[in-house]
Amino acid sequence: MEKRHRIFIAINLPEDIKKELAKIESKYLEIPCKWTARDNLHITLEFLGDLTAQEIGDTCITVKETVKFHKPFSIDLKKILYGPNDYLKEKNKIPKMIWAEGGDCQELFDLKNDLQNRLLEKVRFKPEQRKFLPHITLARISTWEFRKMDPEEIPDVSEDVDLVFSVESIEVMESELKKGGPRYTILDSQELSG
Repeated sequence: MEKRHRIFIAINLPEDIKKELAKIESKYLEIPCKWTARDNLHITLEFLGDLTAQEIGDTCITVKETVKFHKPFSIDLKKILYGPNDYLKEKNKIPKMIWAEGGDCQELFDLKNDLQNRLLEKVRFKPEQRKFLPHITLARISTWEFRKMDPEEIPDVSEDVDLVFSVESIEVMESELKKGGPRYTILDSQELSG
């Protein structure tokens, strides 16, 4: 049986943005969660799942062809909050994570849609069914421990931020699940050039 690799396509962050986001952890130490390693902070454009070597090659070619039609653009991170957003709408629902949420960015949505459509022609994967919301997972909450917290002691995670960065490339990444957490490796990087 052919070996498969967990693959996703991401926008990696500049070091100064990673540094600012890493500071958030110190504000919420009482929340039972596992914080994302600074080097792993990214925005996922598409999670493809377990792919063969051939499918990874097809993915890299598709990404290379797609970026030709897209120019660099900026993303503005606006808020730190609990996620996913349905947590905010339903009472007594336990959040799954703490994340940094990006504002609306038409260039990002266009890139994601174009990429998804082109990938669906070449690679078998299940696209996410819910609406794409650009975000960076800062921490994954331990729901068991979170449930034990007194509701009065649960911190309100809702903080405005203004972190702007330029997106100049997208990467095909591999995620290897390790004992200490996932390890991400860049398999291919393509610069936006449209």
